[in-house]
Amino acid sequence: MITCITAISSVSRHRFLWLGALLLSAFLSSAQASSSDFVLADQCPPSFALDQNNQCRLRNLYQLYDSLQDRGLGGLKTALPEHRDGFSPQQIDLGRLLFFDPVLSADKNLSCANCHNPGLGFSDGMGRSVGARGQLSQRSAPTLWNSAFLQSFFWDARAHSLEQQAVGPLFSDHEMANTPQQLLADINQVEAYPELFKRAFPDASDALVIDNIAIALSAFQSSLISLNSPYDRYAHGDAKALNPNQLEGLNVFRSFVARCSQCHTPPLFTNQQVAVIGTPEPAGLPRDIGAQETFDAQRLRGGFKVPTLRNIARTAPYMHSGRFATLREAAEFYTQGRGHAVPEGEELLLHWHISDPNLTDTELDRLVDFMEALSDESLMPKVPTQVPSGLLSGKTSISLVTASGE
Repeated sequence: MITCITAISSVSRHRFLWLGALLLSAFLSSAQASSSDFVLADQCPPSFALDQNNQCRLRNLYQLYDSLQDRGLGGLKTALPEHRDGFSPQQIDLGRLLFFDPVLSADKNLSCANCHNPGLGFSDGMGRSVGARGQLSQRSAPTLWNSAFLQSFFWDARAHSLEQQAVGPLFSDHEMANTPQQLLADINQVEAYPELFKRAFPDASDALVIDNIAIALSAFQSSLISLNSPYDRYAHGDAKALNPNQLEGLNVFRSFVARCSQCHTPPLFTNQQVAVIGTPEPAGLPRDIGAQETFDAQRLRGGFKVPTLRNIARTAPYMHSGRFATLREAAEFYTQGRGHAVPEGEELLLHWHISDPNLTDTELDRLVDFMEALSDESLMPKVPTQVPSGLLSGKTSISLVTASGE
């Protein structure tokens, strides 16, 4: 491809784009698989039960508890928030294939899994994610674990459903950079997809539409359940599930001095609210106003959604722009004093929980030990070794397959 670019450097941009599309079309035709190569699952993923309407319903031990997360600090036997389920096994499996297929991006070089890598906690290990055309985004990629329980999405809480969250990156110039028209044209060009969409949406007169792409991606994301960490086993009654350091860290986490649990409320480990905490931006970057833009509210300047801490040990670096490289650095930020990182002249209405806890080095170490006990990847979905388009970007094919052990 480099040779081709050099050879046509003197021709017009229009002719270059036409040639690129022709080469891509030829590649897709030769590399893609047929519909017979793919059989969508007829059983639900682990932790889901199939009902009589062919819908997958989530099952977990937290459903045995009556107390709601938003009634207090989140005790051990506290119920989770309402969740999203009811997708068919076929829709979930189709969403899995789409999630790993770079055909969704404008230049066919970026899949959802590039920024939400299963091997990196469904994040990408970067402080600021990189888009399909090399654009550096403003923020990091949040984890997708337990998305089924969330009421809003993105760091600035601008989306209010899994479908809105799924569509956003597809058509963002800074992410996958596609358009609805081009996306449909590209997917229809892949032999397997029209038939797979018919199987996943049998009642639709026209199954391959943008809304169903969003539903399939949402279905897959709703299946990413992580509720079997050492903390969960301890919460359900296994007194030995947490080691002494982790148990000490839990006590610090829930203490009124540290106040961690008032925003990172168990068992989801987020209260799903927007908080202004005064995190410093990376050197040389202006203040990211965050949720101020979403809600047109000056008081939310620099405010971001409180992230879940589940699998937090897998999703470094931390904060909305990856400002802190380690969990220890992130924990230290909270004990260095209210507003200590806010530049002079910057007006931020800091959340009232941000105080001066003055935690000791030992207490900070124990907090990190506890946060590491929130890791659970036992229900990791199977990463496909082949996708219908035949495309796998280098980053996806190497890091994801390695992460899955295939």
